[in-house]
Amino acid sequence: MALSQSALSELLDAIRAGGSLDVMREALTLVLQELIEAEAAQAIGAARYERTDERITHRNGSRTRLLSTKAGDVELHIPKFREGSFLPCLLEPRRRIDRALWAVVMEAYVHGVSTRKVDDLVRALGIDAGISKSEVSRICGELDAVVGAFRERRLDHVAFPYVFLDATYVKAHEGASVVSKAIVIATGVTATGDREVLGLAVGDSEDGAFWTAFARSLRARGLGGVRLVISDAHQGLKAAIAAVFLGAAWQRCRVHFLRNVLARIPKGRAEMVLALIRTIWAQPDPAAVREQLDAVADKLSAGFPVVAAMLREAREDVTAFAAFPFAHWKKIWSTNPLERVNKEIKRRSDVVGIFPNEAAVLRLAGAVLLEVHDEWAIAERRYLAEGSMALLDRVVDDGLTKEVDGAKSLLLAS
Repeated sequence: MALSQSALSELLDAIRAGGSLDVMREALTLVLQELIEAEAAQAIGAARYERTDERITHRNGSRTRLLSTKAGDVELHIPKFREGSFLPCLLEPRRRIDRALWAVVMEAYVHGVSTRKVDDLVRALGIDAGISKSEVSRICGELDAVVGAFRERRLDHVAFPYVFLDATYVKAHEGASVVSKAIVIATGVTATGDREVLGLAVGDSEDGAFWTAFARSLRARGLGGVRLVISDAHQGLKAAIAAVFLGAAWQRCRVHFLRNVLARIPKGRAEMVLALIRTIWAQPDPAAVREQLDAVADKLSAGFPVVAAMLREAREDVTAFAAFPFAHWKKIWSTNPLERVNKEIKRRSDVVGIFPNEAAVLRLAGAVLLEVHDEWAIAERRYLAEGSMALLDRVVDDGLTKEVDGAKSLLLAS
């Protein structure tokens, strides 16, 4: 029903008189509700109680929905239809990530492979009365086009001295089975210190062939200038890095390394051993880092020979960061930045539980990473200071050069 002239006049008078926030909220609620009713009437083909030949369905009650505005939260009533679903355009998710999550949930629902978690979510959204498969397909297609363009974009616009690689796992339907799917992700730090999401892929496992194909796809899109690759010690991943990123050093993620060590230590002695190993990364220069690793390995040889052997075997891999500017060390000796991205993907995928297919995994993960990429692009601060990136050109031999002193001077001056 349309707002009466008297109601509009009363609201306008209150606003002109410098009405309170409550008055503004009331006015906004009335206007938004009218817009929703008008859109619902257009979707149905008839206004409330109107008889027309264009009517395609009938109302079936409503559900409440809170909308956050600058005037505060307003409660709106969203009409439900006997057939089909209805979501007003003013409430339609504007973020790609929300649309992707909605699409995954709906795809699982309409194809009959949803879990109880998804079914409950569909009912909570008020769209269990009917959902159009064609509408779901349309939205999926739109998202696939956006994510596809993002995954295929060129990477030769700038050099990426640092590249981070990692993976996370989700569950998805494959035929009559539910299988584990690997989402592999690459991010990079540009020559100016900014971060970008470089790419992602979804596959059945993290084997060497899969990682190699992924790394080669990054190269084919123009990825260049790579000086250091940071990852865990997965054998397939290590082989791919060695085969594709020729001339680049490899830094074994210290966090993953410490987890590997933790698995070999009695629980009661773990904190003491880990505290001793962490002193390796607390040294002031490359020579001291490697000397401390040797010293720690010697101290652990008697009581923890397996751990001592692990340290000696990984000596070059866990200290590769030391050959790069001191100002970068804390940002390049682990894959922690990617771990946070993985957690965001897991947080979103936990809403779904089990994906309907591999394409849905790629769609949601791609939307999350595209959102992360956009946020990094508008961030006020660079991941690494632009001035410190110039120190990369001064790294020679094994890092025992002036670049360490230069980096320290830069930090002191900042």
